[in-house]
Amino acid sequence: MLEQQQATILIVDDAPSNIELLSNILRNDGHRVIAAAKGEIALRIAKGVNKPDLILLDVLMPDMDGHEVCRRLKANPHTMNIPIIFATSRNEEEDEQVGFALGAVDYMTKPFRPAVVSARVNTHLHLHYQTRHLQSLVDAKTTEVKNTQFKIIQKLGRAAEFKDNETGEHVIRMSWFARLLAEKNNMDPHFCELLFQAAPMHDIGKIGIPDKILQKPGKLDADEWEIMKKHAVFGADIIGDSKTPLLKLAREIALNHHEKWDGSGYPSGKAGEEIPVSARIIAIADVFDALTSERPYKRAWSEESAIELLQNEAGKHFDPNLVPKFIECLPEIRQIQKKHAEPKS
Repeated sequence: MLEQQQATILIVDDAPSNIELLSNILRNDGHRVIAAAKGEIALRIAKGVNKPDLILLDVLMPDMDGHEVCRRLKANPHTMNIPIIFATSRNEEEDEQVGFALGAVDYMTKPFRPAVVSARVNTHLHLHYQTRHLQSLVDAKTTEVKNTQFKIIQKLGRAAEFKDNETGEHVIRMSWFARLLAEKNNMDPHFCELLFQAAPMHDIGKIGIPDKILQKPGKLDADEWEIMKKHAVFGADIIGDSKTPLLKLAREIALNHHEKWDGSGYPSGKAGEEIPVSARIIAIADVFDALTSERPYKRAWSEESAIELLQNEAGKHFDPNLVPKFIECLPEIRQIQKKHAEPKS
């Protein structure tokens, strides 16, 4: 059972006598009361940092009537969940219908009776707190599921990298690099988060490549290279045709991150903006981290050498519009490299 708490209630009415009457009733119940005589003022208060827990709203007001105030409050994501009770002299049935249609939770008519006002306000506050509490539980569980999903994806990505003589830190670093580049490119925040979570799956298809090819110390011959290139398609097949946004993006990346801007990549030879932007971002993040990381078969490139390669390959391997943006991210990239450095042997 949720305990009753002090609420902040906004009274919107152009009549001082109504404000005084309602304020006295609500303060006697222990609530904090703020008031506005105009709709514009009410909207500013409701959008503020300390938004009210409930609004008592008159209909007949100058400049902007209560109906319009209610419409605007319900259209704004920041205020749409605040319970609104119309408190007005308009008592026709059609008036009530309009009020409820606009999203109000209740409708009270003048003259106001203290017991009725108190009961209705406290009932809707309690329902509001219950709803908010239940939503917090749902949000917490959703976050837990997302975190679990992300950890599973990271571990699957690490499995593919371990098979290819990589370390698990590679998928973490390149995922952060990709997110930074997406943010620098002014991508939607939701997309940036999905990209970050999907990135570790980019090379999952390497699980399907024979070890004798994947771990061959020397250069692959033509036949071996054709098999190696199949890992992009294998990755897409492993992830499957899920309708889940995260897995759809992971499949898109796995299939396309070896395509090249000039059309010389694989598996489909896509070029330019035919290549999904997710894969174009991953290509830069993946190659940069691979170059600047030490492996048993190679020394780490310097940052300067790796950046020089990106610049030389802009318009050939890489999206020429993304390479400069990646370079702008270098201060943050260095911090990620430091935080997720290769484990010391």
